[in-house]
Amino acid sequence: MKALGRHLLIDLYDCDERLLDDREYIETQLHAAAEAAGARILGALFHRFSPHGVTGVLVVQESHLAVHTWPERRYAAIDLFTCGSDIDPWLAYKSLKRAFGAGRDNAVEVGRGLIDEVSAED
Repeated sequence: MKALGRHLLIDLYDCDERLLDDREYIETQLHAAAEAAGARILGALFHRFSPHGVTGVLVVQESHLAVHTWPERRYAAIDLFTCGSDIDPWLAYKSLKRAFGAGRDNAVEVGRGLIDEVSAED
């Protein structure tokens, strides 16, 4: 069954806590991941929490890439949602796993908008 979009839900564990608390580094790495996947960046918003942690989102023409970090737990939750056949979210995943130095991870792909279930008239 074909899908309109691909949604990767990623958990990165045992990451470098310093990197997970560096807003500029995280923004740079999300940009690099989007480019690795072939996405076209439209905008970005990132925020560093006090005392620690970063959240951020890149809006891309093909949907979005989002991250939320818990440096104190050496953990990052990442959301990669892409539409279209020219984008490979798994390339973004590999880039981010490497960038944060994840010791282990879990990644699941979910098809969004299954074509057989989406009416052309909706």
